[in-house]
Amino acid sequence: MSDDITLSKALEQKGLLPYAAPAYWLNLASEDYRNCRRDEKGVPLDPILAQALPSPAELIDAPMESKDPLYEKEHSPLPRLVHQYSSRLLIRATGTCPLYCRHCFRRNLLPSEKNFITDIEILQAERYLQNHPEVREVLVSGGDPLTASTEVLEKLFARLRRARPGIFLRLCTRAPVSLPERVDEKLLSMLKNYKPMRIVLQANHPKELSSLFLEKIEKILGAGIPVRSQTVLLRGINDDADTLESLFVGLSRAGVDPYYLFQGDLATGTAHFRVPLSRGLAIYQELRTRLSGLEMPRYAVDAPDGAGKLYLPESVVSLQKEGQSGYWLLRAPDGSLHRYPEEA
Repeated sequence: MSDDITLSKALEQKGLLPYAAPAYWLNLASEDYRNCRRDEKGVPLDPILAQALPSPAELIDAPMESKDPLYEKEHSPLPRLVHQYSSRLLIRATGTCPLYCRHCFRRNLLPSEKNFITDIEILQAERYLQNHPEVREVLVSGGDPLTASTEVLEKLFARLRRARPGIFLRLCTRAPVSLPERVDEKLLSMLKNYKPMRIVLQANHPKELSSLFLEKIEKILGAGIPVRSQTVLLRGINDDADTLESLFVGLSRAGVDPYYLFQGDLATGTAHFRVPLSRGLAIYQELRTRLSGLEMPRYAVDAPDGAGKLYLPESVVSLQKEGQSGYWLLRAPDGSLHRYPEEA
């Protein structure tokens, strides 16, 4: 573990993602995090620990990677706000998480936004909502908004609703998975007052669906708040049909709607997690033979040039070979073409 601490300090000195993982999360692993097995790149073999413990592979930059792979800066009219899609506004409420996922696409941004969104920034968001009636939904994201207290989070919700009464709220959090004890009666009581609302969480492996997680999901659903899940396709963690089938069936049975399966974003220092798109497409095709419509998420990728979300396989035009590698040509709904690398 001392090596992890040294590496974490090196990452922080470079302004990159720090290390943090709750004891609850580490106890989901099948190995002791202090002396776990690792691959030749230093990435833990356990699918829980691989998502949490830093590795030397994060210091390696691959072609086409970016510190802002979704071009959020280009779509930010104000600090903390992202308005890429006409009907939806995203607020990065905080850069803090109980668990810093090593594959995070905002890994190079979060350290600069550790504090919760300020009153001035919330006021700016209120005015923006008032001036943009086309926005029907606000995504409260981060980081993880549930690192803030229930009182602080409620103040944000109240001011958003004051700006636009009845606007749809989407709470993007991994806390029910990474720190389920955060979902207490006080939080549930508050959330009930801010419907219409959805909770969207991230779950990447069946081990994450613990008995405590299932208990908290039942309470959230009992409060009348629907829950959806997003999954990132991750090399060595869930890149096979058996694992994903188990995950999506387990989520569906718990009342969580599998929403998206994401191809890895081209975030700096995450190449060791990305699955070749050709393999991702093959896995997805196999899942289509195994899962029902209720169990099956949409497979999607965010275009590396900031053009937004593209659905797979329907966006695929062709695979262009260039020596030992190449790139996929993908077509957006507006007809524009975009490249995504085919990595080894």
